[in-house]
Amino acid sequence: MAKQFPQLDDAHQKFIEQQHMFFVGSAARDGRVNISPKGMDSLRVMGANRIIWMNLTGSGNETAGHLLDANRMTLMWCSFTTRPLILRTYGTARTIHAGDAGWAELSTHFPSHRSARQIYDVSIDMVQTSCGYAVPFMEYQAERPTMQKWVDDKSDDDIRAYWAAKNQNTIDGKPTGTPV
Repeated sequence: MAKQFPQLDDAHQKFIEQQHMFFVGSAARDGRVNISPKGMDSLRVMGANRIIWMNLTGSGNETAGHLLDANRMTLMWCSFTTRPLILRTYGTARTIHAGDAGWAELSTHFPSHRSARQIYDVSIDMVQTSCGYAVPFMEYQAERPTMQKWVDDKSDDDIRAYWAAKNQNTIDGKPTGTPV
């Protein structure tokens, strides 16, 4: 059965650190709800009520646009191994772009990545765990090399041009605030 907590405890933090992927959910006040899978070495637990994660370039940029309209975010992890567990954090987040106050300090927590688009600084107001009994067993093999290959084939100007063409608006037409 689901249990709620006011913050992450040590067991929650350890579980998060063991996962190879997580999901982010966001929504504006109207329009579509977005749920995106995230991977690579892009998330850090900074404390019992704080998580930061680096968002790399993707085909969309829904989270950024949603946060400009409704500052709320849910992160979710699922165990695909022996212990069934789903863990969600609920809260608010602020978006930090390269050049913004805080970027230089926060970006040091992650491997350097040329396609880093934003860092989200999440303030957690509730943690929930649930059973995960219906989540299938899955075996982690490796990170996909596709993202790094895409970046390696582009100049910094090419990446910014991609942001200008593909990442300025959500699928509902709302601005994302992503600088180019």
